Amino acid sequence: MKRGQLDDLLAFIAVGGERSFTKAAAKLGVSQSALSHTIRTLEARLGVRLLTRTTRSVSPTEAGERLLHTLGPRFEEIETELAAVSELREKPAGTIRLTTTDYAADTVLWPKLVRFLRNYPDIKVEIIIDYGLTDIVTQRFDAGVRPGEQVAKDMIAVRIGPDIRMAVVAAPSYFRKRPEPKKPQDLIGHNCINLRLPTLGGLYAWEFEKNGREIKVRVEGQLIFNGTFQMLNAALSGFGLAYVPEDLTLSHIAKGRLRRVLEDWCPSYAGYHLYYPSRRQPSAAFALFVEALRYRR
Repeated sequence: MKRGQLDDLLAFIAVGGERSFTKAAAKLGVSQSALSHTIRTLEARLGVRLLTRTTRSVSPTEAGERLLHTLGPRFEEIETELAAVSELREKPAGTIRLTTTDYAADTVLWPKLVRFLRNYPDIKVEIIIDYGLTDIVTQRFDAGVRPGEQVAKDMIAVRIGPDIRMAVVAAPSYFRKRPEPKKPQDLIGHNCINLRLPTLGGLYAWEFEKNGREIKVRVEGQLIFNGTFQMLNAALSGFGLAYVPEDLTLSHIAKGRLRRVLEDWCPSYAGYHLYYPSRRQPSAAFALFVEALRYRR
């Protein structure tokens, strides 16, 4: 296979993975018109359409999806091997791409990354904030960070943080005209601050548990965000009830800025885990990265 044909396939993987010519062009450092021409040339050579284009989106056809799932992991393996060879020099080096949530990035990853990055200046880390259940293989991430129960069974998972407990909170000013909810069902009718999940475009249903009884409540409210810290800030400003990680609320509760409700209904969840494909051969840089993040009680 000629070198140019390999470049065409890499261009297709970029567009198919990003679902966008604009993002793929920026990632590859080429113009959108040049990238579009490359894809048309590849489709003409193969004699099959790989992408379906509309004015707003790009999605793989059946043939394109098959090619993505076949070639993507193989190119990733090649990149991993090349990175491993380059790390035979004295200092570990390379780029590690992660997908995670804003809360995990700030509270779990960053405190550990500060020391790691200073110790290994030739290792680069790219962190993409995303609440969706990202396919890290297709999207060409080295690893992802999600709560333990969200990690697929075919992945290697390494615990990097303690258990997480949630809290329902609101500013004292919010309760001046509204009674405090005593049970999860009382949230109906309250002004609740919602979290939008990109997976299926749905709103997160608040999860509660008490005495083995589990309840999910789909709340309503004036505000919807796709990040944890924005929900917390809205609650602090008196715009409603927020369902956020407990540790973010404790200092505000202690200072009287927030009031907690339904505490006996809020369960704990498995802490954050770093996960990556079981077939991945860790490079020296990635192995050091995993050990730096590993949770030690």
